[in-house]
Amino acid sequence: MLAPRFATLLTSLLAAATAVTAVAATGAPAGAVTGGGGRESWSGVWSTALQRPVANELTGPNWSTEGFAAESVRQVVRVSAGGTGVRVRLSNLYGAAPLRLTGATVGKAGDGAAVRPGTLRPLTFGRSASVTVPPGRTLASDAVPLTTSPLEKLTVTLYFARPTGPATFHAGGLTTSYRAAGDRRFDHAAGAFGGETSQSWYYLAGVDVTGGPRRAPGVVVAFGDSITDGAASTPGADNRYPDELAERRTAAGAAGGVLNAGLNGNMLLTDSPCLNGDAGVHRFKRDVLDQPGVRTAIVLIGINDIALDGFDVGCGAPPEIGARELIEGHRGLIRAARAHGVKIIGATLPPNEGNAYYHSAGNEKVRVEFNDWMRRSGEYDAVVDLDRVLADPDHPKALLPAYDGGDALHPSDAGMKAIARAVRLSLL
Repeated sequence: MLAPRFATLLTSLLAAATAVTAVAATGAPAGAVTGGGGRESWSGVWSTALQRPVANELTGPNWSTEGFAAESVRQVVRVSAGGTGVRVRLSNLYGAAPLRLTGATVGKAGDGAAVRPGTLRPLTFGRSASVTVPPGRTLASDAVPLTTSPLEKLTVTLYFARPTGPATFHAGGLTTSYRAAGDRRFDHAAGAFGGETSQSWYYLAGVDVTGGPRRAPGVVVAFGDSITDGAASTPGADNRYPDELAERRTAAGAAGGVLNAGLNGNMLLTDSPCLNGDAGVHRFKRDVLDQPGVRTAIVLIGINDIALDGFDVGCGAPPEIGARELIEGHRGLIRAARAHGVKIIGATLPPNEGNAYYHSAGNEKVRVEFNDWMRRSGEYDAVVDLDRVLADPDHPKALLPAYDGGDALHPSDAGMKAIARAVRLSLL
């Protein structure tokens, strides 16, 4: 007989898979994208996984709990594919009150907080410069005529005249965001933004393009935890493995976007009310299947479910997870992807001996058993064997030193490149 908690998990997974096909009949769920009307065909070219505001500065200055008031926040993103029109998605997913945006602009990024002259465009929402985003919702702007190229950087500037309250955000952006007093939407120069910076993104959910190549191969979404989020990669260098994969696709002439749905500390089966975000089984539809133009998902998640049992990260210690539970969680993602017509590729869990998480022979046994299932079961459409790609051949329970970002768990820039190289472009 299944343990009560395990049975509840399975019920939740089945409900998540069923919900994929039910949204059209029931209306937009919380977190669904609304707005951005018109007949354009959109493809995602940048996105991030959003989380609740939290009071920690593990990734540097954190503005999420205080939010913004009579301030502009300027944020830079690198798009993974190009087009002739752009829209920006903003989210109040975890807001306790309506979010009132006074106005926003988008343009091509210059150095630092600067915007390239002649590229700055006002954003509108239903033809209005200002918009109110209800709690739990994500809104897309109207289309903006702006021709973009693959791997080009865009700057989005948001101005909030009234206090926002705590901000929905992504903590581990590894990209500098800027804050300044007053309305700085139309400032091309960086001077007004010379003071406060953060390495997080605030309210930004995604950037989409229209007018790209007609035979684009479709959007790829990389889904996972801190490894996908790029935790040990160089800040400001766009060296996360999804970035490296986007560079490979661009060099090969493939025009489809690559999106990053990684989230530091994320677990597949356990919600974290503080730092680590919603469980993967609960955010998979929102962060992967609802992305415009998605055709393929790459899933790398589960190491935190195994390793964090007994570790209190500030909101209670997660429960012990065995291979059976982890496998059933992945089966839920597979069912949901197939119900949505999305190809799903699994990645084995890399070795982590030497990391603080590596505290139990039982945990290593779960990792090995899970990886064996992924390799042998044939349940994923394809498998990328990162356990073998990243392991030290002389000590396969540990990362190859050249791929170690410094903590025996998170890959370095070289490790990120190795992950991207391991994904056959023909699979996408």
